[in-house]
Amino acid sequence: MKDPISGYREIEHTADWALHVWAPDLETLFCQAAIGMYALAETELASAKRLARRVELQAPDHETLLVAFLNELLFFGENEGLGFDRFEISISHSSLTAALVGAEMVSRKKEIKAVTFHNLQVASTPGGFEVTIVFDV
Repeated sequence: MKDPISGYREIEHTADWALHVWAPDLETLFCQAAIGMYALAETELASAKRLARRVELQAPDHETLLVAFLNELLFFGENEGLGFDRFEISISHSSLTAALVGAEMVSRKKEIKAVTFHNLQVASTPGGFEVTIVFDV
């Protein structure tokens, strides 16, 4: 069975969790990485009262931008108890702007401490982009 145009899947990793993500463009890659991270943590959001946040980040490369974005989502979870399931992301060179929509977390069964740079490389492919992300748990 062929993989869909964009998505994510958990892959084997010795000590931590790893996620392989692919998409036709960088914005979708970042969205799929966020969705995959929440899925790994088995995050459930409240169905009522939707909340919005805006994120603006700058970094010297796509790898650092991805780590900063995902760690920002973890920060919202830890400090405000929020998770997100809708993402409008714009990436231009070394900056990211994201409009996030989500809700309070009802539960998170697994904890992710941080997103790591371990073997992190956002790669251009014939179908778009792909990356493998390792999470510290």
